[in-house]
Parts: sequence; C-alpha cells; structure tokens
Amino acid sequence: MTDDSDNYISLFVLPSTQDRIQGVLNAAVVFVMYGDYECFQSANVYRLIKVAGQQLKVSFGENNLGFIFRHFPQVQIHPHAQRAAEAAEAAAVQGQFWQMHEMLFIHQQELGNGYLVEYANRLGLDISQFLQDFSKGAYVNRINADVEGGLRSGVEAAPALFINGIRYLDRWTVKQIMAAIVAAND
Repeated sequence: MTDDSDNYISLFVLPSTQDRIQGVLNAAVVFVMYGDYECFQSANVYRLIKVAGQQLKVSFGENNLGFIFRHFPQVQIHPHAQRAAEAAEAAAVQGQFWQMHEMLFIHQQELGNGYLVEYANRLGLDISQFLQDFSKGAYVNRINADVEGGLRSGVEAAPALFINGIRYLDRWTVKQIMAAIVAAND
C-alpha cells in the first residue's frame, strides 16, 4: 500500500473481541464506524446504520451483521467529545456501553461532565465506580488506540465507516448503505 492517503481505504486495525460490538464478530457483514459523540454527522450515520441493519436482518438473519463503534473524538472542534467517550467506556465496564452510547448520541448537545454523571445515574450505574474510573482517566489509552487505528486507516474526521474492512465513500443514505451491505455480502 502506498503512502498516498487518498488510496488508504483499508481498515488498519481488524475487528477483534477488544472492540465494542453489536451482533457478531464473524458476521457476513461487519461495519466499523469511527465516531465522535459531539458530532451531528456521527449521530446521523449511526442512526442510518441502525435502520439499514434492522431492515436487512430480515433477509440476512440476526447473526450476519456486526457493528463496531470506535472512538474518534475531534477535540479541536468538539470540546466534550473526549470526556463523552470516556463516559461510554466507564459505562462499558459495568456492561452498559451501548446504553450510554445511545444516550450520548441522543443528548449530544448536553455532554458536560454534570450531564455525563446524570446519564450514568439514569442507567443505574454504580456512580462511585463510574466517577472513580471517569476522574482518573482510566480509558484515555483505549480511546487513543482507537484514534491511532483510525488515523492509520486514513481517517481524518468522524464519521468514517468501513464495511468488511473497506472504507465506505458513497452517499450517506439508508438506500446506499443497504446497497453496500448487499454488495459486501456477495
């Protein structure tokens, strides 16, 4: 592969059990999304993938789609994105990553620290453990590893989507994403 970033369309860090995944890792079609909780487009792309995935479960079956979310906080333009990613990881330790993930995208205009604690409370998390993990920056390295993997895959901004390891560069519509899923499954 060349150093020309325009041609860098393959996923550098392959999906693994270390990832935050919905569905199964060995599915026929695996999405990897690099996202930022404070980014409006990241929330929209996540919703598009959810809709496309739900529609395709009928034809592909429950175990043929996998979705992986990787953090790509754009801290230079989104001041709360890093802390939101840390809150998601602190929730993950208590088995609530996807619930916190949804909450953060739904309330992406309200991601200050106080709100993050409120969301943890709403999810019924052990708040003292959440605060301890959150305050000591326990997940910064994990988030940085996601960002580094994204950069090595040519990601420059969120959202970025890979389908079966190949960068998705088409239009962001349910119809286009569903067509890409079908093509990836052939």
